[in-house]
Amino acid sequence: MSSTLCLADIPSNENSMSTASVQLRPFQPGDAEAFRCLNEAWIEKFFGLEEQDNKILGDPEGYVLAKGGHIFFAVADGIPIGCCALVPVAPGIYEVAKMAVAESWQGRGIGRRVLAYTIEQGRSLGADSLYLETNRRLANAIHLYESLGFRHLPPKHSPYARADVFMELRF
Repeated sequence: MSSTLCLADIPSNENSMSTASVQLRPFQPGDAEAFRCLNEAWIEKFFGLEEQDNKILGDPEGYVLAKGGHIFFAVADGIPIGCCALVPVAPGIYEVAKMAVAESWQGRGIGRRVLAYTIEQGRSLGADSLYLETNRRLANAIHLYESLGFRHLPPKHSPYARADVFMELRF
């Protein structure tokens, strides 16, 4: 494990700062460990890591950035507390993937801010639509996606066994 501080290692009383201090920014060198840590926490809590998770989380620069994708972070006092990726899947279409907010920061609107920022960035990249896969157990996430304009799609083939909800946002 690298020297990057994972929010899971910080006592929750240190997370009492205002959400107004949270900044949104793109991936920077050294962020790979935070991306892995934030996502492993929620995936392991609800499901278990799958092969595709391990590929992306083990090499986000290779599996996301090198393919023309983007990763965005919510950062509080220099520590990444949330993230979301945009992965190109076809011309004009990006997948919204690996959205995570540290558990101690959930319920404070950070997920909404990260997702809204990701949508804004997708729009500025000239995307025609954003696509995502999730699971019905993640009801709060599904509600967030719906509230920001995502609509349900029929089931599709997915590299994730847990994916049973498919959504799209058209611009």
